Amino acid sequence: MSGESAVGAVGADREKPASAGTRWLGAVGLSVVIPAPVPEHTLTVLREHLDAHCGTGPGAWELILVTDADTDAAAEEPRIRLIRLDDDGDGRGKGAALRAGVLASAGDRVLLTDSALSTPLDELALLEEVLAPGTPQADDAPPAVVLGRSRSRLVRALGIPGIPGFRADTCAFALFDGDRARAAFGASTLDGPAIDAEVLRWVRRQGWHVAEVELPARRADAPHDQAPTQAPTPTPAPRPDRRQALGDLFRLNAGGLAVAGAFLLLSLYVFQGLWTDLDGAYLADALQDQNQWEWFVGVTTDNVTNLRNPLFTLSQGMPDGVNLMANATMLGLNVPLIPVTLLFGETVTFALVLTLGMAASAWTWYWLIRRRFVRSRWAAAAGGALAAFAPPMVSHANGHPNFVVLFMIPLIIDRALRLCEAQREGRSVTRDGVLLGLFATYQIFIGEEPLLIAALGMLVFCVAYLLVDRRRALAAARPLGSGLLVALAVCLPLVAVPLYWQFFGPQSYHSVLHGDNAGNSPRALIEYASRSLFGDPETAGKLSLNTTEQNAFYGWPLLAFGVAVCVWLWRSKAVRALALTGFVALLLSLGPWVPVPRTEIVLPGPWRLMIKLPLFESVIEGRVAMVCAPVLGILLALALDRILRLRTRELRTLGLLGAAAALIPVLPLPLTVRDRAPVPAFITSGDWKGYVKDGEALVPVPLPDPGQADALHWQVEADFGFRLAGGYFNGPWGPDRIGIYGATPRHLSNLLRDVRYGAQPPEVTASWRLQARQDLEYWKAGAVVLPFQDRDTELRDLLTGLLGRDPEQVRDVWVWRVGPGEP
Repeated sequence: MSGESAVGAVGADREKPASAGTRWLGAVGLSVVIPAPVPEHTLTVLREHLDAHCGTGPGAWELILVTDADTDAAAEEPRIRLIRLDDDGDGRGKGAALRAGVLASAGDRVLLTDSALSTPLDELALLEEVLAPGTPQADDAPPAVVLGRSRSRLVRALGIPGIPGFRADTCAFALFDGDRARAAFGASTLDGPAIDAEVLRWVRRQGWHVAEVELPARRADAPHDQAPTQAPTPTPAPRPDRRQALGDLFRLNAGGLAVAGAFLLLSLYVFQGLWTDLDGAYLADALQDQNQWEWFVGVTTDNVTNLRNPLFTLSQGMPDGVNLMANATMLGLNVPLIPVTLLFGETVTFALVLTLGMAASAWTWYWLIRRRFVRSRWAAAAGGALAAFAPPMVSHANGHPNFVVLFMIPLIIDRALRLCEAQREGRSVTRDGVLLGLFATYQIFIGEEPLLIAALGMLVFCVAYLLVDRRRALAAARPLGSGLLVALAVCLPLVAVPLYWQFFGPQSYHSVLHGDNAGNSPRALIEYASRSLFGDPETAGKLSLNTTEQNAFYGWPLLAFGVAVCVWLWRSKAVRALALTGFVALLLSLGPWVPVPRTEIVLPGPWRLMIKLPLFESVIEGRVAMVCAPVLGILLALALDRILRLRTRELRTLGLLGAAAALIPVLPLPLTVRDRAPVPAFITSGDWKGYVKDGEALVPVPLPDPGQADALHWQVEADFGFRLAGGYFNGPWGPDRIGIYGATPRHLSNLLRDVRYGAQPPEVTASWRLQARQDLEYWKAGAVVLPFQDRDTELRDLLTGLLGRDPEQVRDVWVWRVGPGEP
């Protein structure tokens, strides 16, 4: 709605002249709007200041009071106008008053302030400097509104950027471009105090700049608590009702809440198998990752509740232990969720993190896309859903919560973009830099590798934007660099000790072995994942490391759609930068060596340039393709936003059908589950307590490792009452401390594993007996426990020969006592 039409549509109905005198009908320099009664002596202060600041001419300024009380000053001064709202109760809120006052204004600039003059009018000059065209802060265009820095605590707590003045007695001070003010308030619908948030949100979605100015912390000296005794006391303005404010905020966010509900339902659909049987279901494609992650939940809870170091444990990997900071322990979630774990158990926490994490990630991507790229809520929702539920994300949902819970990444990206805009909008980089540092700190405690990959993607985007818009990129470089220094100054002290422990503490390592080439096959880029609607598990399995590492698999229709969108919207510099970012990410994900399909040719890949770099040496390079999920999500949202605004129905239908054809093949299917391996009654009954003393390790047969880690679940069910030999975690191996999965293998652990999975037991010799005894002593073993299982007869006979005595059968296991003092 334009400013002129807004005045005609609303102002004519709302305004009721309340004073006589000749009105100025021409242009006005400054309109001051106060949505409340003003004492006579305060009006005098206002008039004197405006005369001094703007001039005394008839078009220099006007003061618009939205009130139901008459005032002598208004009757004598034609530049003071009274606006009365309808006395129907519903129209008496602050929002209705502001809307009526702004729409009745005629100024080139519109100042909003409060009746108490909480912010001295002397500060108006600071706002005018930023709003004026041609200022250094406005290299492209002046902002639509300049905010005096003071916002409602409630609005900030709800995460809604709002203009000052949520309450009548707070610092309400904002200067608008006149036409844009009338357009923004004309488009508003709320009558309560939350109109501040609604208007600013609408302004941002038009792509207009919003600047902020830090105001001195002082208040006006003018008396305002009581009118002079000779003047009639005006009717006090109604104080904002918190319930009305909350109701308005709910109305304002109803669409966003509906989107959040849809994302939650989609996430529940993906994890429905897990939720239907929390006690007995296990994600079928999780390998041993569900056991490991539930163990992370449990050991974090055990460490914190017993006031032990949350960065280390001896619960598995005896006698060396586990460096928890060097593993995907996700302390940022597991620590806050300790009450949930204590009340409901580790599996419930695991399911909650996955389900709420995917939904929250989708919502923050939706929020970023709508805030930065599109106007259509549902186009942004589709983009957010694709970013969070793309095939590689669903693949990692089988057991890698750190690659599913990514809700901080969009917030980090938005804060970095705010830094880029700081100079243009006249803002200091300090606040955004501090928040960026705090956001990055929290993400480190959720998932470091996703943050590293996201940072790589953002770096590629910055370089791409430099190529497509050199002037704007260079203009953003200085505030971005300054803000990043602030972020580092905040982040590094907070993470210094944990990171030192991770890289130099007990059981730290320097890199992780992933094989010669963990990159994506070129075919993996265009095929479908196992849990996509058109997916073939056999084909996907051949093209990936395992079911949790299907890191591309976007399908050729979606990639073709993305290319088509880039061609269609190529004039957009953001689209060009996104296209380059996605292309580079796919190229890097192919790894250091790229096999050409259907040939014997192997080409060097660009990842060769990064494979030896610190930190990147531990990254599974195929995961870099996950950067394309939000890239495709943003492109999808941009396309849908443009399609929905096409004028002809036929073109809209064709565009929507094209988007559907790209998305339907990769729609996620629910993750499959299987029955969980039962925990031996020997463990659940507590019988183990008679065989393992404090400080000793229980040795399951076979020992837990990345291929079989059910014993970790035994430990969880036993409330971490015993320690384990072996385990499934990342730890060091050899003198070079190379990272491997699991504990350093021993002769006995290798032998038991080989026999369990089909190898013939060797002849038991004195050297084997000696080696077995040495390994058990190394593990500080108290008991060897063999549960009933396949090939348990061969394993029992082998252990009987190695240990020189028969075991005890206790419920559903055989047990050998091997602690100190045992024969």
